Amino acid sequence: MRKSNYDKFPSTEIEGKLWKGWPEIREELSKAKSGREKRIMVVECYQGVYLEEVKKELQALHPDLWIDAQSVFKSADEVSAMTYPYVTDDRLFGYRAHFKYEDFMNPELLASAQKRVKESTGFVLVYGQGATLIAPEADLYVYADMPRWEIQLRSRKHEINGLGVENKEESASKQYKRGYFVDWIVCDNLKKKLLPKADYWLDTTLRDTPKMITGDVLRKGLEKTARKPFRVVPFFDPAPWGGQWMKAVCGLDPGQSNYGWCFDCVPEENSLYLRVEGTLFEMPANNLVFYKTRDLLGGPVESRFGQDFPIRFDFLDTIGGGNLSLQVHPTTQYIWDTFGIYYTQDESYYLLDAEEGATVFLGLKTGVNPEEMISALNEAQDTGNPFDAEKYVNRWPAKKHDHFLIPNGTIHCSGAGAMVLEISATPSIFTFKLYDWGRLGLDGLPRPINIRHGSHVIQWERQTEFVRDNLVSQIQPIAQGEGWREERTGLHENEFIETRRHWFSVPVTHHTDGGVQVFNLVEGEEAIVESPTNAFEPFVVHYAETFIIPASVGEYTIRPYGKSEGKECGTIKAYVRFRQ
Repeated sequence: MRKSNYDKFPSTEIEGKLWKGWPEIREELSKAKSGREKRIMVVECYQGVYLEEVKKELQALHPDLWIDAQSVFKSADEVSAMTYPYVTDDRLFGYRAHFKYEDFMNPELLASAQKRVKESTGFVLVYGQGATLIAPEADLYVYADMPRWEIQLRSRKHEINGLGVENKEESASKQYKRGYFVDWIVCDNLKKKLLPKADYWLDTTLRDTPKMITGDVLRKGLEKTARKPFRVVPFFDPAPWGGQWMKAVCGLDPGQSNYGWCFDCVPEENSLYLRVEGTLFEMPANNLVFYKTRDLLGGPVESRFGQDFPIRFDFLDTIGGGNLSLQVHPTTQYIWDTFGIYYTQDESYYLLDAEEGATVFLGLKTGVNPEEMISALNEAQDTGNPFDAEKYVNRWPAKKHDHFLIPNGTIHCSGAGAMVLEISATPSIFTFKLYDWGRLGLDGLPRPINIRHGSHVIQWERQTEFVRDNLVSQIQPIAQGEGWREERTGLHENEFIETRRHWFSVPVTHHTDGGVQVFNLVEGEEAIVESPTNAFEPFVVHYAETFIIPASVGEYTIRPYGKSEGKECGTIKAYVRFRQ
């Protein structure tokens, strides 16, 4: 395997002041107490922030009036009852809610707190989740942010609660479900209002090691990022089927038993780093989507997807591991009717690497009887007996640089021995597992199987001939010149994502054509992205790194760089298809 030059800490450098540690932050915020007879400070917190840590440090500012926003929330029982139809009893799935912070608060208690703020004198500090509602006309807004990956890690350690409930002892999957279907929607809707006007932004990702920048520095950083190539911060996670490839290629801890996942372009989940005064400042990458939507996505993509980033790149490593679960994704109508989500998870597997004998399960065998197959899946689930997957599902040989297309409703999974770059639409939890090869999850419990959901969405006509002719490595030459060639590798016509592969040993010109584009360097040590008008600084990428080209960039070039100069490199590019 290659020696790693994969950058796990990509960042955008921006000039400005950064305060590090609570003493420096308190000193800066304490200036809010001076200069006026009355001063109101709001410290708004995202779900997942260590509230007690922030509370302890802020109280050291000795406000004349202190209000914890939690004091105006409805009781935990009331909030649980209100949100139950959206959270449900299911281990994984709920229904997308449309609550606002006001729905979580007791109207009388909220009105009373607002009155106390209005009638108070001196230094007023309102803190917590939803604090903005208590003091909507504050003099100073501070936002304590939290990336979703860190929220997930805290949930696994049972350290945090959801909005207005006491649920930290629940399983991590149930906590994630509440966040995905309820809490993060509420928090994000308020955050969108504060991004343009917050005076300070807090990074509390590391316990007891906060960092703070001004709102102006935050916004300048987001503006700069939205006009140049950039990468989000990748994160890696083990899996029951996880492999060994990413350890070497991505420079990960060799002592870890395996790494199955890498999310390296999922702005809803990933972080974004700004580098301020030489220090990394972390925040959710979604802040960029919310604040610079059109510059990032482009007008046509924004018109279709709003403030959702619609393209996802991630890694699935089964080299030295096992098969993924046999699975299927919901159709568009089913995901809307059942979960309130307006588009579904179409996807594809691009093979970054593969061992000899690697395979991909994809589509049904010709002549499969639906009732017989569903009965066999249920029997395997009920008894623990093996399910004969190859009796019902095609198993295709897979080699490096193959591309398997997986429109929604198609049964699939990667077999052992494959390093998959998964290129897909963004909805991230709607995988209906049909069979998991009789193994347990990393928590020692059986992973959720969803045969009932899956049986409603399997497209039974996608059998051997259809899959061979439409979904397995549909490579089409598009154009070529001296030292370069372009190929169309998919996706299926039912999917909204287009993918193009470029092989090149010379500079290749690209254009965003008004829409965001996502790349991965699938061959070659290094490449460099450049602007013909010097609109952004040259941007170097390394093998297997995913990078994003905002719509605002327009024309740009990619060429081999460093150790790859004079050699052939390869990229795979994905973008939203609006016309054939």
